[in-house]
This record gives sequence, C-alpha cells and structure tokens, in this order.
Amino acid sequence: MQTRAIGSLNVSIIGLGCNNFGRRADYAAARQVIDAALDAGINFFDTADIYGSGDSEAFIGRALEGRRDRVIIATKFGHEFEGQGKGAHPDYIRAAAEASLRRLNTDTIDLYQLHTPDPDVPIAETLGALNELVRAGKVREIGCSNFTAEMLREAESAVKPGAARFASVQNHYSMLERGDEQDALPECERLNIAYLPYFPLDRGLLTGKFRLGQPIPEGTRLSKNVDFVTDEKLADVEKLIAFASEHGRHSILELAFSWLLTRPQIASVIAGAMTPGQVNSNVAAAGWQLSPEELAEIDGLLA
Repeated sequence: MQTRAIGSLNVSIIGLGCNNFGRRADYAAARQVIDAALDAGINFFDTADIYGSGDSEAFIGRALEGRRDRVIIATKFGHEFEGQGKGAHPDYIRAAAEASLRRLNTDTIDLYQLHTPDPDVPIAETLGALNELVRAGKVREIGCSNFTAEMLREAESAVKPGAARFASVQNHYSMLERGDEQDALPECERLNIAYLPYFPLDRGLLTGKFRLGQPIPEGTRLSKNVDFVTDEKLADVEKLIAFASEHGRHSILELAFSWLLTRPQIASVIAGAMTPGQVNSNVAAAGWQLSPEELAEIDGLLA
C-alpha cells in the first residue's frame, strides 16, 4: 500500500470511512471490516463524533485495543452531537476532544478535523484551541472540512508563528462533482494542504450498481434519495462504465479511485465498507495508472 503525507502523517492512499459503524454496522460487523482493512494495508481510519451517535469512535477504540500503533485515526467535531453540543468555540473544542479521546480509547487523535465551518466563532479562536491540543500532545495534526478556498486563506492568515495550521481539508469531490477544481484544490496546492475527498463514489453512483433506464436497487444509500439520481448523471455513468471496460476491462470503481489519485494533492481516498470483500475491492481499485491521454479522454466524455 502506497502512502502520502498529511502534515507529519503518512497515510495509506486508500482510507477506511467509518460512518456506517454504529448505524448500519454493529460492532461485530465493524470489527470484521477493521480487521480486513488492517490486513489489506490500510492504516488511515476516518470517523467523526456524530457517526453512530458516538458508536463509530467507540467501536474503533474497542477493535484497535492492543494495536492502536498500526493506525492513523482521523475524527471530527463541530456538527451537533446530542447531549454534547456543537460548533467551534474553544470551550466546546476542549470538551469534544476529551469525549472523542475517551470513546476512541486513545491518548492522541492523529488528525482532528473541524467538520463544518462555524460562522459564529472567529477562525483564529478555533485555531488557538486546536493548537493547545497539539501542544498538549492530545492531537498530532489538525484539519477542516467543507471549507472553500477563501476560508482556507483566512485560516492560513490567522495562524500565529509556530502554531498548528490546517494540514488537510475534506470536501466533496469525485468524477461527477468537480467544483473544487476551480476553488479549494488549487488553494490546497498553493498552501501545501492535503485534500481528502468525501463521497468519492458520489453516494454510490460510481459503483456500477446504478444504470440508466433501470430501477434504483433497494437497500442502497440512494434508494431513499432518488432526487439525486438524474438521467444526466446516469448518462455520464454509462459513458464511464464503457470507458473503463474498453481500457483494459476495468470497472467503474477502479476508474473512480484511480482518477482521484492522479491528483497529487489528494492524500487518501476515504471509502466506506460494510464487508471485508468491499474493503478488498476498494484497495484493489487503486491500481490503474491512468495516462495523460486517458485523462483527457475522460474530460471530453464529461464535458
């Protein structure tokens, strides 16, 4: 498994998204997925305090007992957590971090991310509280999520000399969602900030399960969000399925992951999994080395 850098962290280019733990996956199922991820060489686990109402963090902490040193754990704070609060005020950050440390059964969070911007708190105050956590050894690197290029610039300018700065941003980006190519991605390159795409398979559209003219499969993420599935998107999916098949009989899953990893600012493609088989498929999908000519052809297909 190749690795890329997020600040001082070296993370596997395929990460494990843990948003299903405690929601769609109980502890036994989560443990199987975690074991498979470690066996496959994945060392980067991404969760959040709100996933599974805290159970995702708790499952990870329980499953990693005795092997915590094999994993880089990223978690998030900021969205409303029932009984705990929300936001990016320094007092809340301190409380949320302590709660996540307890659930994760660890002394240190490797990457602590602000899950969503808080317009009510100056970013300098947020960064100050996060820097305190870094100085105390409770956090190694800090990151953000759902930030625009302007927000990244504002945060960078608010960092005091020698203090912790955002090492990563996690935004929605995929072959079908490319708005950040004109916004956050160029700013990440300028500021040397790692980029982590969420929804790399666009809620499942890029798995090959959804086809133009066919019913949406029951039990999938999109079966309850049918408005997101448009004929225009499905037409693009059909083009990509055909492209992947014609270029070495690859799957659209392989295309989606390998395409993302051609972007040097992308440190890891975080992908959820419900079974060990899905973990192995995600890892195998990163092996296609797309040529400049193939990338140009894809741009033409999606223009």
